[in-house]
Amino acid sequence: MSATGRFVRVDGTALHVVVEGRGPVAVLAAGLAMAWFDWDPVAAPLAARGHTVVRFDRPGHGLSAPAAAPPTAAGEAHRIAALLDALDLPDPGPVTVVGHSIAGFHAEAFARLYPRRTAALVLLDTSVEEAPRTLLPAALRTGGARVLGRMVTAAGLPAAVGPAARRLAVRASRTGGTDPAPRDLVRRCYRTGRVWRGALLENSRYPDMAAEVLALRATHPLTAPVTVLANHDGSGGRGASRRLARQAELAARLGGRFEVAEPAGHLVMLDRPDQVTRAVRTAPGRGPE
Repeated sequence: MSATGRFVRVDGTALHVVVEGRGPVAVLAAGLAMAWFDWDPVAAPLAARGHTVVRFDRPGHGLSAPAAAPPTAAGEAHRIAALLDALDLPDPGPVTVVGHSIAGFHAEAFARLYPRRTAALVLLDTSVEEAPRTLLPAALRTGGARVLGRMVTAAGLPAAVGPAARRLAVRASRTGGTDPAPRDLVRRCYRTGRVWRGALLENSRYPDMAAEVLALRATHPLTAPVTVLANHDGSGGRGASRRLARQAELAARLGGRFEVAEPAGHLVMLDRPDQVTRAVRTAPGRGPE
């Protein structure tokens, strides 16, 4: 059973954060529309094995307040840094930052913009965009996401189908198994228009964040050791093979270690929590613990 945490105000926004354990800090950043409790199978063993585990909900996600502005990769990196400052943790040393899916952009941006604060970077089935392109201006996409979010909320869709949509999405993103998240917390988060609006807003800026990270790679060297942990569902399809190849290419581009979790869906932290935990604990530069 996942526990709720406390709220910390960062840049004027109340962020929901859960802190567990003691020792070197690992920051866990979840993918689009996910919440702190999606890290439960990873956070517990990390905390039990000598880590301070910090997991938080970005604005508009989980229990955090709505987003005041569209997200950027650098903005999310600064948010992580400001959150760590606000928490005033006993071990203020460099942290291992873990990013899943779109949060891989945020984690890499943090590692590049805050090299002295980064012990290691772990990317879990991270988003990969070699040449991001958009057909519409960012302002138009953002405006459309806001309008759609208001319409969805006004129509009562979050209250009517939010939890069920969440559970279907989780089931589709695993190789087997249901959504293990506590039902009361799923209802508390996904029956709200706030979470739907937050996900739509963040998704509208996906290509911009991808382009931002590419630009950071040209100006801010990555000094932290990297692990790229990709999922593979065990199929031999071309699509799955291409996804693996892109993840491997990213690891090579970042000079990092490449691992495959198999069989696992996109929510690798739910399908292979032991492997994710091991990847964090043995991240290069941190050493086995």
